[in-house]
Amino acid sequence: MGKTKTLFDRGAREELQRRMESIQPERRPLWGKMSLGQMLAHVNASLEMATGDLPTKPKNTPMANPFLRWLVIYVMPWPKGTPTAPELLANPPGEWSAELARYRDLLERAGTRSPDGDWPRHPAFGQMKGKHWGVLGYKHLNHHLRQFGA
Repeated sequence: MGKTKTLFDRGAREELQRRMESIQPERRPLWGKMSLGQMLAHVNASLEMATGDLPTKPKNTPMANPFLRWLVIYVMPWPKGTPTAPELLANPPGEWSAELARYRDLLERAGTRSPDGDWPRHPAFGQMKGKHWGVLGYKHLNHHLRQFGA
């Protein structure tokens, strides 16, 4: 098993950035209902959630159990069609280049925060350490980039 990728690794952030920039705006998803613009607005909202700029309401899910949370973050593949917090779907997509610039900024802000600092509560996974946010963030972005073939 290889090294777990995290937003705290500059190389991983650069990879995520290159992959997002490689997607042509007219590309259709390989699965799911989101358009490319909706996906970018969604991942931007998820990064805002990670930085604490987008508050979310807690859900009562079994994922807050530390063992289940660990399994989902570190072991299991990200399932297609996973339900998401409504706050992460609330914003309509903006103009592509503006959303892409926002993605760059948010990715850097989330990835350069201290993993040891205070992190917001995740709506489904509950209170997590920064190191878990970094891995979960990478895994979530990777999932959506794969959704669009990047």
